[in-house]
Amino acid sequence: MTVQTKKITTKSKSIIKILKEQNLLNDQLLVSLNSLSLEDLIAVKLELAANNINNRLYGFDIWRALHNIVQEATLKFAISATKSKKDASRFLGLTYLEFLNICKKYQINEFFDTDKKEKHND
Repeated sequence: MTVQTKKITTKSKSIIKILKEQNLLNDQLLVSLNSLSLEDLIAVKLELAANNINNRLYGFDIWRALHNIVQEATLKFAISATKSKKDASRFLGLTYLEFLNICKKYQINEFFDTDKKEKHND
């Protein structure tokens, strides 16, 4: 009798790990971020973005863009928190085909493809 093993397709897909490898996060920053609510974190990020362009966000439709921003963030989380893409699609309440189409729309595979990032950074 053989034991079947599940193929884990999202293993080591931690967003934190990827951002640490890119030197965008460190443990001290993670502790600080953990003390903020999601709403406060988004507000801080928007304020920082506005400061970089002298508070001239006119013409950028933030309110309508939030839907896509939140969907992409949730998609990245689902992939990092589950063991397979099928599990991630079930977690999000999507069919697998819907999930694959959304991954393509947000270029999620490229985000998690560390091999391409390492070659690009060299």
